[in-house]
Amino acid sequence: MTPERLRELYGEVHPKAAAKVIDKLDHHCRDFIANSTLLVMATTNGDQLDVSPKGDPAGFVQVEDDTHVIIPDRLGNNRLDGMMNILKNPAISLLFMIPTVTETLRINGTAEISEDPDLCARFALRGEAPKTVLRVRADKILTHCGKALLRGGIWKPETWPQSRPIPTLYEMVRDHSGMTVEDTSQKAVDDLYEETLY
Repeated sequence: MTPERLRELYGEVHPKAAAKVIDKLDHHCRDFIANSTLLVMATTNGDQLDVSPKGDPAGFVQVEDDTHVIIPDRLGNNRLDGMMNILKNPAISLLFMIPTVTETLRINGTAEISEDPDLCARFALRGEAPKTVLRVRADKILTHCGKALLRGGIWKPETWPQSRPIPTLYEMVRDHSGMTVEDTSQKAVDDLYEETLY
């Protein structure tokens, strides 16, 4: 496959799509970020790519100025894939989502990790401040149309499964790792989430 063949198959980019890329966080971007409860973060160390979801109540990502956003890092599994990548390669891409809104907002840029205690304290929830935050400098900002989310029915409850269609997290961990997991029930997973959410 070549770039020329792709253009032959798909045609030229629509003028509106080509023109929508900006490099400053305008009022539309700020409103979108302020209402977002979920983002997907992509990072790379130059050899491999990692993607990770980040979520909190609306407003969890703060706009610092026209080109910077700050993201708290909440408790997780301590793999630290994304942050280890950033230490090697600061390139980052963020995709923001708002429940019921089919469009998404993408920011491409570079990230740095901060453990500044005053900055981390600004993001405390339930009395717990994150250990670190990410400061992301936006270089490329654009909205995505809602076709993918509409096709996937992500905000349409009538399209959702009536019951969980896959095994529990602990069942999958047991099978993937070969480790002994004494309680693989969904209640055990839910109890873990409740105890370690913040």
